[in-house]
Amino acid sequence: MTDFPLKPDTKAQLEQVSVATLATALFKRGLKKQVLQDVHPVAMKGRNMVGPAFTLRYIPAREDRNGIEVFRNPDHKQRVAVETCPEGHVLVMDSRGDASMASAGDILITRLMMRGGAGVVTDGGFRDAMNIAGLEMRAYHQRPSSPTNLTNNEAIEINGPIGCGNVAIFPGDIMVGDDDSVIVIPAHLADEIAAEATEMTSYEDFALEQVKAGATIIGLYPCTKDENRQKYEDWRQKTGR
Repeated sequence: MTDFPLKPDTKAQLEQVSVATLATALFKRGLKKQVLQDVHPVAMKGRNMVGPAFTLRYIPAREDRNGIEVFRNPDHKQRVAVETCPEGHVLVMDSRGDASMASAGDILITRLMMRGGAGVVTDGGFRDAMNIAGLEMRAYHQRPSSPTNLTNNEAIEINGPIGCGNVAIFPGDIMVGDDDSVIVIPAHLADEIAAEATEMTSYEDFALEQVKAGATIIGLYPCTKDENRQKYEDWRQKTGR
């Protein structure tokens, strides 16, 4: 277990902010590459995925170890990962950025959802992606991929450090996904990043209203004029946001 468990208030804040805003908040702290690359929503849901990472690592398959019969083994790590991912966590799979075979399919992902998983992420592909798209749980991958994972993957380690989408992910890191992409927040920064991103989102809502009303972005976004800061404070009092 992580030394920095996800607090309910922090989770609620992260559910209301965009990955883009979180990326900026992390950038301010020198963390510039936390957004997973070539990882996309299987389907748009209009709500965020938020949860601690529970990881599965794949390595390239070797033919003498990865015949179809390995699925008979009750200890097969892909299956065990699905059956042991804690409720409220996001199963994150390191598929080496290779979508030439599936990381999992709709039956396993449905089982993960039924066990209370908060989401699933891979930098490979999903088979039966059209069915996964219809699930309530959020899912992210590179693209649909029909071949079984055994084609060129061996599930080798559960809940260790991985790379996914060219980003380092440690068990317990906080995963946030929206309809654009997925970002990784180091667990020890989650509370302060969530709070800052919430404040940033409030100001961005104000700035967007001002722009739609004809305001220039100079001095407004970013806020470099005291008059805009005062307008924002007045707007917050009026709107409660």
